[in-house]
Amino acid sequence: MKRNSLPSREELLSFIRERASKVGAREIARAFGAKNADRAALNRMLRELADSGDIERRRKRLHHAGTLPSVLLADIIGRDPDGELLARPTEWDEDAHGAPPVIRIAMARRPRPGEVVGVGDRALIRVERTNDEETTARVIKLIDRARQRVLGIFRSLPGGGARLVPIDKKQLGRELTIAADRTGGALDGDLVAVEVARQGRLGLASGSVVERLGSLKSERAVSLIAIHAHGIPHVFPGAVVAEADAARAATGEGREDWRTLPFVTIDPPDAKDHDDAVLALPDADPRNRGGHIVTVAIADVAHYVRPGSALDRAAAERGNSVYFPDRVVPMLPERISNDLCSLRPLEDRPALAVRMVIGADGRKRVHTFHRALIRSAARLSYEQAQLAVSGRSDEVTESIAVSILEPLYAAYRTVSRARDERGPLDLELPERKIVLKSDGTVDRVIMPQRLEAHRLIEEFMILANVAAAETCERSRVPLIYRVHDEPSPEKLNALREFLSTLDIALPKGSALRPDAFNRILQLVKGRDVARLVNEVVLRSQAQAEYSPENFGHFGLNLRRYAHFTSPIRRYADLVVHRALIRALKLGGDGLADGTDVRALAEVAATISATERRAMKAERETADRLIAHFLADRVGATFDGHISGVTRAGLFVELDETGADGLIPARHIGDEYFRFHEAGRAFVGSSARYRLGDPVTVELVEAAPVAGALRFRLVGAPQAEAGRRPGHKAPRQGKVGRRNDRHGQRGRRGKPS
Repeated sequence: MKRNSLPSREELLSFIRERASKVGAREIARAFGAKNADRAALNRMLRELADSGDIERRRKRLHHAGTLPSVLLADIIGRDPDGELLARPTEWDEDAHGAPPVIRIAMARRPRPGEVVGVGDRALIRVERTNDEETTARVIKLIDRARQRVLGIFRSLPGGGARLVPIDKKQLGRELTIAADRTGGALDGDLVAVEVARQGRLGLASGSVVERLGSLKSERAVSLIAIHAHGIPHVFPGAVVAEADAARAATGEGREDWRTLPFVTIDPPDAKDHDDAVLALPDADPRNRGGHIVTVAIADVAHYVRPGSALDRAAAERGNSVYFPDRVVPMLPERISNDLCSLRPLEDRPALAVRMVIGADGRKRVHTFHRALIRSAARLSYEQAQLAVSGRSDEVTESIAVSILEPLYAAYRTVSRARDERGPLDLELPERKIVLKSDGTVDRVIMPQRLEAHRLIEEFMILANVAAAETCERSRVPLIYRVHDEPSPEKLNALREFLSTLDIALPKGSALRPDAFNRILQLVKGRDVARLVNEVVLRSQAQAEYSPENFGHFGLNLRRYAHFTSPIRRYADLVVHRALIRALKLGGDGLADGTDVRALAEVAATISATERRAMKAERETADRLIAHFLADRVGATFDGHISGVTRAGLFVELDETGADGLIPARHIGDEYFRFHEAGRAFVGSSARYRLGDPVTVELVEAAPVAGALRFRLVGAPQAEAGRRPGHKAPRQGKVGRRNDRHGQRGRRGKPS
């Protein structure tokens, strides 16, 4: 379709429609023969189509607004009059696109066991046909069966029998009855799984206890709630354990011998597995004066976990390890994760390593990958490493502070200059860490200090991840990228409108980069609104995910990025290891020859879902543990700040513990408050409560099982600020009890 004039609006829409999920601005320019002089006009036409809602950007690709990706997770919602299954996307932005589309599931004549689904199930599907009237898809893989089981707390009743109090916040108040002969030996206060036997229109549903999961008298049962509520596999099948037990330590055959190189591991003090080791030395090449050679060695998990093996199938199903305060649900059995693949000090371990030459300007010049046998010189915590370079060594670091650690820090400081020039998104939001006592109960909640040692490891891992993506691309071997899309126009508009209430301008335009956000964050640094602005900027960002298609990492401001450095705990990294082994011909255990982008799209969609599942389970467990911790402090007052503003009320995060709780809208104050959507605020005639405002609250109720806290405001409310000259008042809405998507709470932390 080569031509030498700009396309019309209709021609552009037709071209995008025909190629749906495979077209970007570059492909359009090439197809219509748009030269450099025409590119600006073409980009302007595309922006106008996006602004009018005719097309939307997704992964730097152009689509008709509200269309579906080729592979997605969907929930089976019912059947049509002909008995065919119907589904809806599991994730869909109703604010931007309205009601989610209904997808008709085309079943194969002879479906394989993993392709058979029913109403209530969740499945990975591939869209096969879309027109104005109907979308048809086929099932790739069943992800989760519809559950007829309910988790809850067993409460004995006088005279026999019991009731079940559900642990799901949405199910609170909807109890089930359990007959005396169907208690399964459960005791009062036990966490149990109940199979629902009857769900009538009148009266309580009944059920039978099918599994006792533990007693909630110990906080250890709290993580079990999340494990079972989210269907996280936590018991390895016998075949997987047998395969792990049969594994033998790798030898030096076919590997470079790097055992004399002084690698060190730097991890949290309570880490059980150590999958990355680092080494840095000044570059002796006179052509690279002031440069460094940085080597990152990663546990060679691919040597032990072969494609198609029982270990591989279990790892793919889990997708990642899940970390709770009291336990870890590992992706791989301990024989692999904590033994054979853990880079223990003074023990021979196989590794896949990348050696990177860094220039004096901090930029990576060249890199090479190696399969090697290494022997770590020391295992350090972040605090140990930081203290050692500050002149406070201990028995472990005394002999390596000058020879090993100082070169590492010198290389990091060089690399950090290039990082600052690159300008990744630089949010400042503290993470909470729950410290448990020996009996499993909560001791305290802390906000760990972020040290230079943390940044050192983070930056070296980013360099290694970029090198892995570059090598696979250069060899034309498919891989799974870690991608992070730019914020959607809807979220940017909402952010822009909110910032205007603070007299802060967010530039308009289609080429917004992270440094635009960084300038705003720097502008408010040290001010009372700093935390507020950091949180709102975070919530405006897209969620990072996995994809076989590269559309860059917005938050890190990188063109290509792949997770390579944690194959013990992330399946995506194991896939990248196999891709590198195949690309560089480093052995016979690389990516299978038949593996293509289509196959990796299925893997990427699945592990993106397991990652979100893990994040939600970890967050809910932290909420439940802290609710247990605060349950005996009902009536106490706490300082906090408003962390969310929805039509339902104000969410408050406590400064002391990071715990979140709700002040219902009807209990905000004695006067009538209006909900300001754009301003993230409730405003009355004499008071205003806005996202980020400091408040003092009283704990009114704690529901440990659901992880729910309820507060009430204490003290005089903040006075309503008068409007500034030229200030535009935000859009208003009456207070209601429906949750508002624009005020939802996000997961804290940097995009990754």
